[in-house]
Amino acid sequence: MKTEGLRPLGPIDRPADADVRIARAVRDLLEALGEDVSREGLHDTPQRVARMYLEALGGLHADPREPLRTRFVADHHEGPVIVRDIGFHAMCEHHLLPFFGRAHVAYLPDAGVLTGLSKIARTVEVLARRPQLQERLTDQIAQALVETLAPRAVLVVVEAEHLCMAMRGVRAHGARTITMKARGIWADDLAARAEIMALLKA
Repeated sequence: MKTEGLRPLGPIDRPADADVRIARAVRDLLEALGEDVSREGLHDTPQRVARMYLEALGGLHADPREPLRTRFVADHHEGPVIVRDIGFHAMCEHHLLPFFGRAHVAYLPDAGVLTGLSKIARTVEVLARRPQLQERLTDQIAQALVETLAPRAVLVVVEAEHLCMAMRGVRAHGARTITMKARGIWADDLAARAEIMALLKA
């Protein structure tokens, strides 16, 4: 997969008639496939799909940095903070099919500046609920922590299964993709990064 540049993390405005426009597009899609959208099984499908997309891609309209702005200081803590196995579901922007897996996030606080553990999971959730690439998701999680907490180091590892690989094309069922992003001192200090990676895998 090609790695694309980071986009702004901030939210975008949602059109007031988004649900109507999505339902119309889904109806057109079904008709283009030769389906009868008036039959019982499909009669309400365009509206259901519209609600699903607005929920599954709702992260477009939220700022992933906002949860991390809840900070506190613990001067006594100088070691890394690691949150493993944050489950997520995302939508691949190339085929609009889901990919899902787990994110592992570690950061090294500066001057004891910390955030709540649930805030990190919330940031992952907001960024995952957008049309995404796994590579970009990994980079943006790290970017959000750097911009809000200014830590000495960040390491993000994301592992996921992509339905665009399992349902079409190569049909590689069960294949998992792993991506990693290191920022700060862990970007250059290979020994320190290896130590954190070992903790993530423990």
